[in-house]
Amino acid sequence: MAERPVRSMLDKASVDRLAERLKGKTLTPEDTRYDTELSGFNLIARHRPALVVAALTTDDVAAAVSFAAGLGLPVSVQATGHGIAAPATGGVLISTRRMNAVVVDPVTRTAYVEAGARWHQVIESAGRHGLAPLNGSSPLVGVVGYTLGGGLGPLGRRYGFAADHVVRAEIVTADGAVRYAGADAHPDLFWALRGGKGNFGVVTGLWFRLMPVRRLYGGGLYFPGEQSARVLDTWSRWTATVPEEMTSSLALLRLPDVPDVPDFLRGRLAAHIRIAFTGTAQEGERLVRPLRAAGSALLDSVAEMPYTAVARIHQDVTHPLPYHERNIVLRELGAAATGELLRVAGPASGCGDTMVEVRHTGGALGRPADVPNAVGARDGAYILSTLSPPGGRDQVLRAMEPWGTGRRYLNFLAGPDTATATAECFDAPTLARLARVKAAYDPENTFRHHHNIAPRP
Repeated sequence: MAERPVRSMLDKASVDRLAERLKGKTLTPEDTRYDTELSGFNLIARHRPALVVAALTTDDVAAAVSFAAGLGLPVSVQATGHGIAAPATGGVLISTRRMNAVVVDPVTRTAYVEAGARWHQVIESAGRHGLAPLNGSSPLVGVVGYTLGGGLGPLGRRYGFAADHVVRAEIVTADGAVRYAGADAHPDLFWALRGGKGNFGVVTGLWFRLMPVRRLYGGGLYFPGEQSARVLDTWSRWTATVPEEMTSSLALLRLPDVPDVPDFLRGRLAAHIRIAFTGTAQEGERLVRPLRAAGSALLDSVAEMPYTAVARIHQDVTHPLPYHERNIVLRELGAAATGELLRVAGPASGCGDTMVEVRHTGGALGRPADVPNAVGARDGAYILSTLSPPGGRDQVLRAMEPWGTGRRYLNFLAGPDTATATAECFDAPTLARLARVKAAYDPENTFRHHHNIAPRP
């Protein structure tokens, strides 16, 4: 869709009239705070909108959407900037980072979050009541974007995707209206939101269930790269034997030789097994024993921990950096597949990816939600993802396609080269239904600066 000339439409008088309606602020490229407001976690691309609205309330969001729609401009949204796809050039970007309220109800075991809340806020608030959210591996990721894209985290095999437990959403649609979507209100929109991500409006509030998890047996086992063949083979066979209470992954790490990387990982290949088990510590120790015997660990941090310490498991990077993120869903990980993975990502491969990770799925992740939603990637046994520096290629994923299902997982796609991959995240009936919902709520494709689903008549 061709963009109209932006400058002529965003005259100072019209922007000033919008600003008068807001509790938040408006910023243009000439404003000294413009670049700071647009800063996000993934630096692989930068938004350059004609106008930024730093929103404080749902009414601010509604006013910004109405303003943009009246001029035929696209609307994009940023909270933390982890999952950037197509950078917004022109149009209006709504920054939701200040809308970060979190309320936990221990009686109903639910949480309410605003658009800009991050997972660490929910983890801490829920933890005071012995509860846990279905957060991701990094506590710095935004709750709403993560959940709308599915949400695959350390409790996944036991409880499913985060989107499976959403009970209600407050959303500003392309006409500027505030709607509340749930199983009994706008059910098609509610279905599409949970898995279709930001295609249908700006979700300003989300209500979801919390899990009765106070503690985990979890952490990481790090092995030298030269032992990765035995470690990968052991882990892949082990995953076929474990109960749903065990969620795990294995990552081949090539971290740079820089001060904020632990000495034992700097500038070398390491195999990192990530463990999250909701059963007893005694049973967890028994289950993990074969993994410990797979090699000589550089570090073994697997132990009983409070759920509030869940970030220790993956030890994700906490500072902004540029990266591509890509993935495929695997139907199996047998000897032939692990052999190929080692060929293209193991010690002798010359692989340039910072991380190649295989997450074990199945269990609750493979079953439909109680209230059906649009989340894809349920038909695989593993998800293989890569993190690559700027200029990195996806040769690892291409080599592993013979074991793939033909699907990708929407949340593990980041960088401009992934912007057109949306269709690969859903089967044909799901994609067609998403397009119909898009046509009903966003016929002009106002929300298109991301992993876009085009409207269909």
